[in-house]
Amino acid sequence: MFMTDVLEEYAQNQPDKVFTLYNGREWTYGEFFEKAKKVAGHFQAEGYEKGDIIALYSLNSDLFLVFYFGIQLGGFTVMPVNTKLAPPEVEYIFNHSEAKALVYDKQLEDIVHQSKHPFKEKLSIGEEGDVDRILAGSTGTFQPVELRGEDTTVVMYTSGTTGKPKGVMLTHQNILSTAEIWSEAMSITNEDRMLISTPLFHCAACHVFMIPVTYKGGTIIIEEAFSPKGTVELLQKTEPTIFFGVPAMYTIILNLPDIKKLELSSLRLFGYGAAPMPYEILKKLKETFPNVKVQNLYGQTENSPAASTLKDHLALEKIGSVGQALPQTEVRVVDEFGEPLPTGQVGEIVMRGPQVMKGYLKDEEETRRTIKNGWLYTGDLGRMDEDGLLYIVDRKKDMIIRGGENVYPVEVEEVLYQIPGLFEAAVVGVPDEVLGEVPKAYVVVKEGATLTEADVISHCSSNLAKYKIPVEIEFLDELPRNASGKVLKHTLRSGVHTTI
Repeated sequence: MFMTDVLEEYAQNQPDKVFTLYNGREWTYGEFFEKAKKVAGHFQAEGYEKGDIIALYSLNSDLFLVFYFGIQLGGFTVMPVNTKLAPPEVEYIFNHSEAKALVYDKQLEDIVHQSKHPFKEKLSIGEEGDVDRILAGSTGTFQPVELRGEDTTVVMYTSGTTGKPKGVMLTHQNILSTAEIWSEAMSITNEDRMLISTPLFHCAACHVFMIPVTYKGGTIIIEEAFSPKGTVELLQKTEPTIFFGVPAMYTIILNLPDIKKLELSSLRLFGYGAAPMPYEILKKLKETFPNVKVQNLYGQTENSPAASTLKDHLALEKIGSVGQALPQTEVRVVDEFGEPLPTGQVGEIVMRGPQVMKGYLKDEEETRRTIKNGWLYTGDLGRMDEDGLLYIVDRKKDMIIRGGENVYPVEVEEVLYQIPGLFEAAVVGVPDEVLGEVPKAYVVVKEGATLTEADVISHCSSNLAKYKIPVEIEFLDELPRNASGKVLKHTLRSGVHTTI
Protein backbone atom coordinates (compact mmCIF):
# COMPACT_ATOMS: atom_id res chain seq x y z
CA MET A 1 0.00 0.00 0.00
CA PHE A 2 1.51 3.32 -1.08
CA MET A 3 0.47 6.96 -0.66
CA THR A 4 -1.73 6.90 -3.77
CA ASP A 5 -3.54 3.89 -2.26
CA VAL A 6 -3.93 5.75 1.03
CA LEU A 7 -5.48 8.70 -0.78
CA GLU A 8 -7.86 6.43 -2.69
CA GLU A 9 -8.93 4.71 0.52
CA TYR A 10 -9.77 8.04 2.16
CA ALA A 11 -11.65 9.11 -0.97
CA GLN A 12 -13.84 6.05 -0.46
CA ASN A 13 -14.10 6.06 3.34
CA GLN A 14 -14.33 9.79 4.09
CA PRO A 15 -15.23 11.36 0.72
CA ASP A 16 -16.86 14.44 2.26
CA LYS A 17 -14.07 15.40 4.63
CA VAL A 18 -12.12 18.51 3.61
CA PHE A 19 -8.65 17.55 2.41
CA THR A 20 -7.29 20.86 1.03
CA LEU A 21 -8.09 24.49 1.80
CA TYR A 22 -6.55 27.16 -0.42
CA ASN A 23 -7.60 30.80 -0.82
CA GLY A 24 -11.04 29.97 0.55
CA ARG A 25 -11.50 26.99 -1.82
CA GLU A 26 -12.15 23.63 -0.19
CA TRP A 27 -11.76 20.24 -1.83
CA THR A 28 -12.91 17.09 -0.11
CA TYR A 29 -11.02 13.81 -0.29
CA GLY A 30 -13.56 12.56 -2.81
CA GLU A 31 -13.29 15.64 -5.04
CA PHE A 32 -9.51 15.73 -4.79
CA PHE A 33 -9.00 12.09 -5.79
CA GLU A 34 -11.22 12.53 -8.85
CA LYS A 35 -9.03 15.42 -9.96
CA ALA A 36 -5.86 13.37 -9.36
CA LYS A 37 -7.31 10.57 -11.54
CA LYS A 38 -7.93 13.06 -14.35
CA VAL A 39 -4.31 14.18 -14.18
CA ALA A 40 -3.12 10.55 -14.31
CA GLY A 41 -5.52 9.80 -17.17
CA HIS A 42 -4.24 12.73 -19.21
CA PHE A 43 -0.59 11.66 -19.12
CA GLN A 44 -1.53 8.05 -19.79
CA ALA A 45 -3.60 9.06 -22.81
CA GLU A 46 -0.71 11.17 -24.15
CA GLY A 47 1.46 8.07 -24.29
CA TYR A 48 4.00 8.75 -21.56
CA GLU A 49 5.79 5.66 -20.31
CA LYS A 50 5.84 4.40 -16.74
CA GLY A 51 8.58 6.18 -14.80
CA ASP A 52 8.83 9.18 -17.15
CA ILE A 53 9.75 12.35 -15.25
CA ILE A 54 7.19 15.14 -15.29
CA ALA A 55 8.41 18.49 -13.93
CA LEU A 56 6.12 20.39 -11.55
CA TYR A 57 7.22 24.02 -11.58
CA SER A 58 4.53 25.62 -9.49
CA LEU A 59 3.88 27.96 -6.60
CA ASN A 60 1.99 26.72 -3.56
CA SER A 61 -1.64 25.85 -4.28
CA ASP A 62 -4.09 22.97 -4.03
CA LEU A 63 -3.29 22.23 -7.69
CA PHE A 64 0.31 21.50 -6.72
CA LEU A 65 -1.01 18.64 -4.60
CA VAL A 66 -3.35 17.44 -7.36
CA PHE A 67 -0.44 17.11 -9.79
CA TYR A 68 1.95 15.73 -7.17
CA PHE A 69 -0.41 12.82 -6.49
CA GLY A 70 -1.93 12.57 -9.97
CA ILE A 71 1.43 12.12 -11.70
CA GLN A 72 2.38 9.34 -9.28
CA LEU A 73 -1.04 7.72 -9.58
CA GLY A 74 -0.50 7.33 -13.32
CA GLY A 75 2.79 5.50 -12.76
CA PHE A 76 5.00 8.47 -13.59
CA THR A 77 7.68 10.32 -11.60
CA VAL A 78 6.92 13.80 -10.30
CA MET A 79 9.76 16.32 -10.06
CA PRO A 80 8.96 19.46 -8.03
CA VAL A 81 11.24 22.31 -9.14
CA ASN A 82 12.41 25.20 -6.98
CA THR A 83 10.55 28.30 -8.20
CA LYS A 84 13.16 30.67 -6.76
CA LEU A 85 16.03 29.49 -8.93
CA ALA A 86 17.50 31.62 -11.72
CA PRO A 87 16.66 30.62 -15.33
CA PRO A 88 20.01 28.86 -15.96
CA GLU A 89 19.57 26.81 -12.78
CA VAL A 90 16.07 25.78 -13.80
CA GLU A 91 17.30 24.87 -17.27
CA TYR A 92 20.06 22.72 -15.76
CA ILE A 93 17.47 20.70 -13.82
CA PHE A 94 15.21 20.30 -16.86
CA ASN A 95 18.12 19.11 -18.99
CA HIS A 96 19.84 16.90 -16.44
CA SER A 97 16.62 15.12 -15.49
CA GLU A 98 15.51 14.74 -19.12
CA ALA A 99 12.00 15.65 -17.99
CA LYS A 100 9.41 14.65 -20.59
CA ALA A 101 6.67 17.15 -19.70
CA LEU A 102 6.26 20.35 -17.74
CA VAL A 103 3.41 21.58 -15.56
CA TYR A 104 4.06 25.22 -14.70
CA ASP A 105 2.47 28.19 -13.01
CA LYS A 106 1.56 31.03 -15.36
CA GLN A 107 3.29 33.44 -12.98
CA LEU A 108 6.54 31.70 -13.99
CA GLU A 109 5.84 31.88 -17.72
CA ASP A 110 8.75 34.22 -18.52
CA ILE A 111 11.29 31.71 -17.23
CA VAL A 112 9.54 28.82 -18.98
CA HIS A 113 9.73 30.69 -22.28
CA GLN A 114 13.51 31.01 -21.85
CA SER A 115 13.89 27.24 -21.64
CA LYS A 116 15.07 25.38 -24.72
CA HIS A 117 14.48 21.97 -23.21
CA PRO A 118 12.49 19.77 -25.63
CA PHE A 119 9.42 18.98 -23.55
CA LYS A 120 6.76 16.87 -25.20
CA GLU A 121 4.18 19.25 -23.75
CA LYS A 122 3.91 22.21 -21.40
CA LEU A 123 0.76 22.62 -19.30
CA SER A 124 0.00 25.91 -17.62
CA ILE A 125 -1.69 26.50 -14.26
CA GLY A 126 -3.58 29.77 -14.00
CA GLU A 127 -6.53 31.62 -15.42
CA GLU A 128 -7.80 29.75 -18.50
CA GLY A 129 -4.74 27.53 -18.34
CA ASP A 130 -4.30 24.07 -19.82
CA VAL A 131 -4.97 22.51 -16.43
CA ASP A 132 -8.60 23.60 -16.57
CA ARG A 133 -9.05 21.41 -19.63
CA ILE A 134 -7.44 18.43 -17.93
CA LEU A 135 -9.54 18.76 -14.79
CA ALA A 136 -12.67 19.00 -16.92
CA GLY A 137 -11.92 15.36 -17.69
CA SER A 138 -11.78 15.60 -21.45
CA THR A 139 -8.24 14.42 -22.11
CA GLY A 140 -8.08 10.76 -21.03
CA THR A 141 -9.47 8.05 -18.75
CA PHE A 142 -7.34 6.82 -15.85
CA GLN A 143 -6.16 3.21 -16.02
CA PRO A 144 -4.90 1.69 -12.73
CA VAL A 145 -1.18 0.91 -12.77
CA GLU A 146 0.74 -1.68 -10.79
CA LEU A 147 3.26 0.21 -8.64
CA ARG A 148 6.28 -1.32 -6.91
CA GLY A 149 7.94 -0.18 -3.72
CA GLU A 150 11.31 0.27 -5.43
CA ASP A 151 9.90 2.38 -8.29
CA THR A 152 11.18 5.98 -8.30
CA THR A 153 8.11 8.13 -7.73
CA VAL A 154 9.63 11.52 -6.80
CA VAL A 155 12.82 13.27 -7.88
CA MET A 156 13.86 16.30 -5.85
CA TYR A 157 16.96 18.28 -6.65
CA THR A 158 19.13 19.34 -3.72
CA SER A 159 19.30 23.06 -3.04
CA GLY A 160 22.82 23.29 -4.39
CA THR A 161 24.25 25.18 -1.40
CA THR A 162 27.67 23.60 -2.02
CA GLY A 163 27.68 22.93 -5.77
CA LYS A 164 25.56 21.70 -8.66
CA PRO A 165 22.13 20.39 -7.58
CA LYS A 166 21.78 16.60 -7.53
CA GLY A 167 18.57 14.74 -8.35
CA VAL A 168 17.52 12.68 -5.32
CA MET A 169 15.47 9.63 -6.35
CA LEU A 170 12.78 8.69 -3.80
CA THR A 171 10.72 5.53 -4.13
CA HIS A 172 7.13 4.74 -3.22
CA GLN A 173 8.47 2.89 -0.18
CA ASN A 174 10.62 5.90 0.83
CA ILE A 175 7.61 8.22 0.78
CA LEU A 176 5.34 5.82 2.64
CA SER A 177 8.01 5.18 5.29
CA THR A 178 8.48 8.93 5.76
CA ALA A 179 4.73 9.30 6.29
CA GLU A 180 4.75 6.57 8.92
CA ILE A 181 7.84 7.95 10.67
CA TRP A 182 6.79 11.59 10.95
CA SER A 183 3.13 10.89 11.75
CA GLU A 184 4.32 8.81 14.72
CA ALA A 185 6.99 11.33 15.78
CA MET A 186 4.53 14.26 15.77
CA SER A 187 1.53 12.23 17.00
CA ILE A 188 -0.49 13.27 13.95
CA THR A 189 -4.15 12.19 13.79
CA ASN A 190 -7.02 12.66 11.34
CA GLU A 191 -8.09 15.67 13.44
CA ASP A 192 -4.95 17.63 12.57
CA ARG A 193 -5.05 20.64 10.29
CA MET A 194 -1.65 21.62 8.90
CA LEU A 195 -0.90 25.15 7.67
CA ILE A 196 1.83 25.09 5.02
CA SER A 197 3.41 28.45 4.20
CA THR A 198 6.86 27.22 3.15
CA PRO A 199 7.36 26.10 -0.49
CA LEU A 200 5.76 22.77 -1.35
CA PHE A 201 8.51 22.06 -3.87
CA HIS A 202 10.84 21.66 -0.89
CA CYS A 203 11.15 18.32 0.88
CA ALA A 204 10.26 19.70 4.34
CA ALA A 205 6.83 21.12 3.51
CA CYS A 206 6.05 18.30 1.10
CA HIS A 207 7.26 15.20 2.93
CA VAL A 208 7.56 16.15 6.61
CA PHE A 209 4.12 17.73 6.78
CA MET A 210 1.90 17.33 3.72
CA ILE A 211 2.55 13.60 3.35
CA PRO A 212 2.14 12.55 7.04
CA VAL A 213 -1.06 14.60 7.45
CA THR A 214 -2.41 13.00 4.26
CA TYR A 215 -1.37 9.58 5.57
CA LYS A 216 -3.50 10.15 8.67
CA GLY A 217 -6.46 11.63 6.79
CA GLY A 218 -6.13 15.18 8.08
CA THR A 219 -6.54 18.55 6.38
CA ILE A 220 -3.92 20.60 4.49
CA ILE A 221 -4.24 24.40 4.60
CA ILE A 222 -2.08 26.01 1.91
CA GLU A 223 -0.70 29.54 1.73
CA GLU A 224 0.90 30.61 -1.54
CA ALA A 225 3.90 32.04 0.30
CA PHE A 226 4.90 33.16 3.78
CA SER A 227 4.02 36.76 4.56
CA PRO A 228 4.18 37.79 8.23
CA LYS A 229 0.80 39.49 8.52
CA GLY A 230 -0.92 37.20 6.02
CA THR A 231 0.38 34.07 7.72
CA VAL A 232 -0.69 35.30 11.15
CA GLU A 233 -4.16 36.10 9.79
CA LEU A 234 -4.41 32.56 8.36
CA LEU A 235 -3.29 31.09 11.69
CA GLN A 236 -6.25 32.84 13.29
CA LYS A 237 -8.81 32.37 10.53
CA THR A 238 -8.29 28.73 9.52
CA GLU A 239 -7.54 27.31 13.00
CA PRO A 240 -4.71 24.90 12.17
CA THR A 241 -3.31 22.53 14.79
CA ILE A 242 0.24 22.42 13.33
CA PHE A 243 2.46 25.07 11.76
CA PHE A 244 5.99 24.69 10.37
CA GLY A 245 8.53 27.41 9.83
CA VAL A 246 12.25 27.96 9.50
CA PRO A 247 13.85 29.99 12.34
CA ALA A 248 13.90 33.18 10.25
CA MET A 249 10.08 32.99 9.90
CA TYR A 250 9.58 32.71 13.65
CA THR A 251 11.99 35.59 14.21
CA ILE A 252 9.94 37.79 11.89
CA ILE A 253 6.60 36.75 13.42
CA LEU A 254 7.83 37.35 16.97
CA ASN A 255 8.89 40.88 16.02
CA LEU A 256 5.41 41.83 14.79
CA PRO A 257 3.65 44.45 16.92
CA ASP A 258 1.01 43.12 19.35
CA ILE A 259 2.15 39.54 18.76
CA LYS A 260 1.56 38.68 22.42
CA LYS A 261 -2.14 39.46 21.99
CA LEU A 262 -2.50 36.85 19.25
CA GLU A 263 -5.06 34.13 20.04
CA LEU A 264 -4.11 30.71 18.65
CA SER A 265 -6.21 28.35 20.74
CA SER A 266 -6.38 25.63 18.04
CA LEU A 267 -2.61 25.36 17.57
CA ARG A 268 -0.83 22.50 19.35
CA LEU A 269 2.57 22.33 17.61
CA PHE A 270 5.21 24.60 16.10
CA GLY A 271 7.62 22.60 13.95
CA TYR A 272 10.97 24.11 13.02
CA GLY A 273 14.02 23.03 11.07
CA ALA A 274 16.35 23.73 8.10
CA ALA A 275 18.62 25.87 10.32
CA PRO A 276 19.51 26.13 14.04
CA MET A 277 16.99 28.00 16.23
CA PRO A 278 18.81 30.51 18.45
CA TYR A 279 18.10 30.08 22.17
CA GLU A 280 16.65 33.58 22.61
CA ILE A 281 14.21 33.09 19.72
CA LEU A 282 13.08 29.68 20.98
CA LYS A 283 12.67 31.01 24.51
CA LYS A 284 10.61 33.95 23.26
CA LEU A 285 8.45 31.63 21.12
CA LYS A 286 7.61 29.44 24.12
CA GLU A 287 6.95 32.46 26.34
CA THR A 288 4.70 34.10 23.75
CA PHE A 289 2.70 30.92 23.03
CA PRO A 290 2.95 28.85 26.24
CA ASN A 291 0.24 26.38 25.19
CA VAL A 292 1.92 25.44 21.90
CA LYS A 293 4.62 22.77 21.91
CA VAL A 294 7.75 23.14 19.78
CA GLN A 295 9.56 20.37 17.92
CA ASN A 296 12.84 20.45 16.02
CA LEU A 297 12.92 18.35 12.85
CA TYR A 298 16.17 17.23 11.24
CA GLY A 299 16.65 15.54 7.90
CA GLN A 300 17.83 16.00 4.33
CA THR A 301 16.38 15.54 0.88
CA GLU A 302 18.44 12.34 0.69
CA ASN A 303 16.54 10.83 3.62
CA SER A 304 13.15 12.06 2.48
CA PRO A 305 13.83 14.06 4.94
CA ALA A 306 13.72 12.18 8.25
CA ALA A 307 16.63 11.55 10.63
CA SER A 308 15.99 12.84 14.15
CA THR A 309 13.72 15.06 16.24
CA LEU A 310 13.90 17.05 19.47
CA LYS A 311 10.58 17.26 21.30
CA ASP A 312 9.18 20.09 23.37
CA HIS A 313 10.17 18.90 26.86
CA LEU A 314 13.87 19.10 25.91
CA ALA A 315 13.72 22.14 23.62
CA LEU A 316 15.39 24.63 25.98
CA GLU A 317 17.30 22.17 28.13
CA LYS A 318 19.03 20.70 25.06
CA ILE A 319 19.27 23.83 22.96
CA GLY A 320 21.18 23.20 19.75
CA SER A 321 20.32 19.51 19.72
CA VAL A 322 18.35 17.89 16.92
CA GLY A 323 17.26 15.17 19.32
CA GLN A 324 17.08 11.43 19.01
CA ALA A 325 16.76 9.15 16.02
CA LEU A 326 13.26 8.89 14.58
CA PRO A 327 11.24 5.64 14.57
CA GLN A 328 12.63 3.00 12.14
CA THR A 329 15.88 5.03 12.02
CA GLU A 330 19.47 4.59 13.23
CA VAL A 331 21.84 7.54 13.64
CA ARG A 332 25.57 7.49 14.41
CA VAL A 333 28.53 9.87 14.55
CA VAL A 334 31.57 8.32 12.87
CA ASP A 335 35.22 9.01 12.09
CA GLU A 336 36.80 9.11 8.63
CA PHE A 337 36.84 5.31 8.56
CA GLY A 338 33.14 4.96 9.37
CA GLU A 339 33.78 3.83 12.96
CA PRO A 340 31.43 5.13 15.71
CA LEU A 341 32.98 7.86 17.87
CA PRO A 342 32.75 8.16 21.68
CA THR A 343 30.33 10.57 23.35
CA GLY A 344 31.27 14.20 22.79
CA GLN A 345 33.64 13.68 19.87
CA VAL A 346 32.85 15.42 16.57
CA GLY A 347 32.49 13.36 13.42
CA GLU A 348 30.25 12.91 10.39
CA ILE A 349 26.59 12.10 11.00
CA VAL A 350 25.44 8.93 9.24
CA MET A 351 22.01 7.33 9.30
CA ARG A 352 20.02 4.47 7.85
CA GLY A 353 16.38 3.51 7.55
CA PRO A 354 13.66 2.79 4.98
CA GLN A 355 13.44 6.48 4.09
CA VAL A 356 16.97 6.68 2.62
CA MET A 357 16.96 7.56 -1.06
CA LYS A 358 17.39 5.10 -3.89
CA GLY A 359 20.32 7.21 -5.11
CA TYR A 360 21.22 10.25 -7.19
CA LEU A 361 19.75 10.45 -10.66
CA LYS A 362 22.37 9.61 -13.32
CA ASP A 363 25.21 9.78 -10.78
CA GLU A 364 26.25 6.35 -9.55
CA GLU A 365 29.65 7.56 -8.39
CA GLU A 366 28.21 10.19 -6.05
CA THR A 367 25.62 7.68 -4.86
CA ARG A 368 28.41 5.27 -3.88
CA ARG A 369 30.22 8.06 -2.02
CA THR A 370 27.08 9.01 -0.13
CA ILE A 371 25.59 5.60 0.68
CA LYS A 372 28.06 3.06 2.09
CA ASN A 373 26.95 -0.31 3.43
CA GLY A 374 23.40 1.00 3.73
CA TRP A 375 24.44 4.10 5.71
CA LEU A 376 23.75 7.58 4.34
CA TYR A 377 26.71 9.91 4.90
CA THR A 378 25.03 13.26 5.49
CA GLY A 379 27.98 15.64 5.17
CA ASP A 380 26.96 17.15 8.52
CA LEU A 381 29.38 17.22 11.43
CA GLY A 382 27.91 16.32 14.78
CA ARG A 383 28.37 14.84 18.23
CA MET A 384 26.33 12.81 20.69
CA ASP A 385 25.90 13.88 24.31
CA GLU A 386 25.78 11.65 27.37
CA ASP A 387 22.01 11.25 27.00
CA GLY A 388 22.26 10.02 23.41
CA LEU A 389 21.04 13.27 21.85
CA LEU A 390 22.52 14.45 18.57
CA TYR A 391 24.00 17.90 17.99
CA ILE A 392 24.87 19.29 14.57
CA VAL A 393 28.15 21.12 14.87
CA ASP A 394 28.17 22.33 11.27
CA ARG A 395 28.25 21.29 7.66
CA LYS A 396 31.44 19.41 6.92
CA LYS A 397 32.21 21.85 4.11
CA ASP A 398 31.49 24.91 6.28
CA MET A 399 33.94 24.12 9.09
CA ILE A 400 36.73 26.71 9.30
CA ILE A 401 40.29 25.55 10.01
CA ARG A 402 42.13 28.57 11.42
CA GLY A 403 45.82 27.82 11.76
CA GLY A 404 45.06 24.20 12.65
CA GLU A 405 42.19 25.05 15.06
CA ASN A 406 38.67 23.98 14.11
CA VAL A 407 36.08 26.75 14.23
CA TYR A 408 32.44 25.72 13.88
CA PRO A 409 30.38 28.66 12.49
CA VAL A 410 27.21 27.56 14.31
CA GLU A 411 28.98 27.98 17.66
CA VAL A 412 30.02 31.53 16.79
CA GLU A 413 26.56 32.35 15.43
CA GLU A 414 24.93 31.26 18.70
CA VAL A 415 27.07 33.82 20.52
CA LEU A 416 26.22 36.54 17.99
CA TYR A 417 22.49 35.92 18.45
CA GLN A 418 22.84 36.90 22.11
CA ILE A 419 23.56 40.51 21.11
CA PRO A 420 20.60 42.88 21.65
CA GLY A 421 19.74 44.62 18.41
CA LEU A 422 21.05 41.81 16.21
CA PHE A 423 18.42 40.30 13.90
CA GLU A 424 20.38 37.66 11.95
CA ALA A 425 23.95 36.48 11.59
CA ALA A 426 26.05 34.07 9.54
CA VAL A 427 29.71 33.15 9.85
CA VAL A 428 31.93 31.84 7.05
CA GLY A 429 35.62 31.22 6.50
CA VAL A 430 37.59 33.65 4.33
CA PRO A 431 41.16 33.20 3.03
CA ASP A 432 44.11 34.35 5.13
CA GLU A 433 47.74 34.28 3.94
CA VAL A 434 49.11 33.22 7.32
CA LEU A 435 46.36 31.15 8.97
CA GLY A 436 44.80 29.61 5.86
CA GLU A 437 41.32 30.89 6.68
CA VAL A 438 39.68 32.96 9.38
CA PRO A 439 36.05 33.54 10.45
CA LYS A 440 34.09 36.48 9.09
CA ALA A 441 30.62 37.44 10.33
CA TYR A 442 27.75 38.85 8.29
CA VAL A 443 25.22 40.65 10.46
CA VAL A 444 21.70 42.03 9.98
CA VAL A 445 20.57 44.61 12.54
CA LYS A 446 16.99 44.88 13.84
CA GLU A 447 14.99 47.79 12.50
CA GLY A 448 15.54 50.85 14.67
CA ALA A 449 18.54 49.36 16.46
CA THR A 450 22.15 50.56 16.33
CA LEU A 451 25.06 48.17 16.30
CA THR A 452 28.72 48.75 15.44
CA GLU A 453 31.55 46.43 14.53
CA ALA A 454 33.19 47.28 17.85
CA ASP A 455 30.04 46.20 19.71
CA VAL A 456 30.05 42.83 17.98
CA ILE A 457 33.76 42.18 18.49
CA SER A 458 33.52 43.18 22.15
CA HIS A 459 30.68 40.74 22.77
CA CYS A 460 32.53 37.92 21.00
CA SER A 461 35.71 38.64 22.97
CA SER A 462 33.81 38.07 26.21
CA ASN A 463 32.19 34.83 25.07
CA LEU A 464 34.55 33.05 22.65
CA ALA A 465 38.09 31.77 22.51
CA LYS A 466 40.35 34.22 20.72
CA TYR A 467 40.78 32.04 17.61
CA LYS A 468 36.97 31.84 17.17
CA ILE A 469 36.38 35.60 17.14
CA PRO A 470 35.46 36.93 13.66
CA VAL A 471 38.24 39.06 12.22
CA GLU A 472 35.75 41.11 10.22
CA ILE A 473 32.11 42.11 10.57
CA GLU A 474 30.07 43.05 7.51
CA PHE A 475 26.58 44.50 7.86
CA LEU A 476 23.90 43.49 5.34
CA ASP A 477 20.25 44.40 4.81
CA GLU A 478 19.42 40.67 4.68
CA LEU A 479 21.16 37.31 4.44
CA PRO A 480 21.03 35.40 1.15
CA ARG A 481 18.84 32.31 1.54
CA ASN A 482 17.50 29.52 -0.59
CA ALA A 483 13.82 28.59 -0.66
CA SER A 484 14.12 26.33 2.38
CA GLY A 485 15.42 29.17 4.53
CA LYS A 486 19.03 28.00 4.62
CA VAL A 487 21.66 30.71 4.43
CA LEU A 488 23.69 30.40 1.23
CA LYS A 489 27.17 30.48 2.73
CA HIS A 490 28.88 29.85 -0.58
CA THR A 491 27.25 33.10 -1.77
CA LEU A 492 28.65 34.96 1.24
CA ARG A 493 32.10 33.45 0.70
CA SER A 494 32.02 34.57 -2.94
CA GLY A 495 31.27 38.15 -1.93
CA VAL A 496 27.91 38.17 -3.75
CA HIS A 497 25.17 38.98 -1.25
CA THR A 498 22.02 39.19 -3.34
CA THR A 499 19.14 37.33 -1.67
CA ILE A 500 17.78 34.41 -3.72
